[in-house]
Amino acid sequence: MGDSPGIDWDEVRQTQFPVVRNWAFFDHAAVAPLPRRSGEVLREWIDRQEHQGVVGWSENETRLEGIRDQVARLIHADRDEIAFINSTTHGIGLIAEGFPWRAGDNVVTAADEYPSNIYPWMNLESRGVELRMVPSRQGRIWPEDLSAAMDRRTRLLAISHVEFATGFRNDLDALAALCQGRGVALCVDAIQGLGPFRIDVRGTPIDFLAADGHKWLLGPEGAGLLYVRRDWIDRLRPIGVGWHSVVGSYNAPRVEFRLKPNAQRWEGGSFNMPGLLSFGASLGLFFEWGLDTVSRRILDRAAAVRERARAAGWTVAGSPREEDRSSIVVLERPGVDPQAAAHRLRGRHGVVAACRRGRLRISPHVYNNHDDLERLQAGLAECG
Repeated sequence: MGDSPGIDWDEVRQTQFPVVRNWAFFDHAAVAPLPRRSGEVLREWIDRQEHQGVVGWSENETRLEGIRDQVARLIHADRDEIAFINSTTHGIGLIAEGFPWRAGDNVVTAADEYPSNIYPWMNLESRGVELRMVPSRQGRIWPEDLSAAMDRRTRLLAISHVEFATGFRNDLDALAALCQGRGVALCVDAIQGLGPFRIDVRGTPIDFLAADGHKWLLGPEGAGLLYVRRDWIDRLRPIGVGWHSVVGSYNAPRVEFRLKPNAQRWEGGSFNMPGLLSFGASLGLFFEWGLDTVSRRILDRAAAVRERARAAGWTVAGSPREEDRSSIVVLERPGVDPQAAAHRLRGRHGVVAACRRGRLRISPHVYNNHDDLERLQAGLAECG
């Protein structure tokens, strides 16, 4: 597998990823280790809070708005369509609870979805909204199966860009076209897609998108993004309204309930300031490296994992089609308990991987090198 031109990934590895001193880390689809730059931002924030307290708060607020611009640039949105959230679950919940439902409506989703993209929709049952879960076939989710589950009362399709347990990559362009043709809103859980892939909410007409930053975007937990297409902002009921949701200052002499005319109406109150500042530092690295360069490098590492896994006697599960693949590699081997294999990889070889729904899940990033891959292959061979 070839390296991306123009980037010295070995230098990136040594200068930005202290985790390599302890582990061959292949679990970025869970919680990624922080780059050094992002950790430094957290340490700086703690030091300033200890010594300065609230002094400098306005400076942090200014930095936060710069991060909003970064997030908007990441997905080709307008900054007014971006709200900061503390988890993907949080973002999906804001959409689920704020959507203008009528009794008898339904939501369509895939049976392979992460629970946080199922339970918020199930929670609407008391409001007369049905959730329809579509099973996968032949290792993939078929747009025609999703279409067949829709009827005239389908209001929304909730889908992940990349499925967390199978690594299947949904074709967002095809699904957006399906939704537009059926008059259905499209809500995307993007947490497993952003980073390895580019998402353009203008080119692919997505209505809502949520993602925390702690996986492929290399941020800390509790700092993420919600995108709400502009023409939906006034059509959704704001949930979690607080002082930051309104136009006036919290210090205004009288109360005046005027919601902000943008997605900030969903931000409610105080931010996870250290987390968001650190998230901004991680995004800064992505823009320095180049978003397309990062994508190519991650997908190259995933291809190398597939190659090494097959050489070690494992089968790569899921759809064999190139366009269905992602940065998540799912492995299986007859007679091998994947959970035991994950424990053995960590305990005997210093390789961090995961078990999800009965399969071994490997998820590499830009800094995984030849030595990491060698350790992974050796560990997989021994686990067999």
